[in-house]
Amino acid sequence: MTQQPETLSTAGITFSETMAGGFTLGTDDVEAGDQQGKAAGNILAIHCDIAVENLDRFVANRDEPGSLTGTVDYPPMGMGLPAERGVFNLFSPSGDPKMRLMVYELALQHEGEGYYLAGKKEVRDDFGVDLWSDTTTLYTRLHQGTDAEGPVVGAGILRLGPTELMRLLSTLRATHAPSKVEESRVIATFGQFFLGQLWGSYARMVAR
Repeated sequence: MTQQPETLSTAGITFSETMAGGFTLGTDDVEAGDQQGKAAGNILAIHCDIAVENLDRFVANRDEPGSLTGTVDYPPMGMGLPAERGVFNLFSPSGDPKMRLMVYELALQHEGEGYYLAGKKEVRDDFGVDLWSDTTTLYTRLHQGTDAEGPVVGAGILRLGPTELMRLLSTLRATHAPSKVEESRVIATFGQFFLGQLWGSYARMVAR
């Protein structure tokens, strides 16, 4: 008897996310940039609209990025700087199967110059005391140019606070889901992928 190929889901997901933290120009050290930025009152915030066309493929394949657009607020450069192009991605770094990198990248313009904001969350697959920090901390550098290969001109650490997380969860929407059952599965899959072991604490807040 010939086995029929498994039907792959085509459902995706969209959500909005805001992260903010201390940020300083003239350094490539994220810790120093965060501390100095906070001390000077220089807080960088990103307001992102993220879309993943096919969630199952995205989670399984590191070469399957989601799209990201939004705005950047940073007083030394300006408020509401548009980021019309960006990348949201997930992959496991070589040699460390217990850690995943969640990548956020935004291209923006300032005074006619191109800049590229590149951040990553280091998410460890364990129950450690740093679980909340892992899933909500974005180590961020600003590059001159159109991609992350350009020279670093600033650095800092952005964070997703509890209030911002609640807002994020309220924006989760499944796309191209053929049924309520599939919609619920997609949202749960994303929640477990995005928050890991924390998802059980928040799942009821997005239950339909």
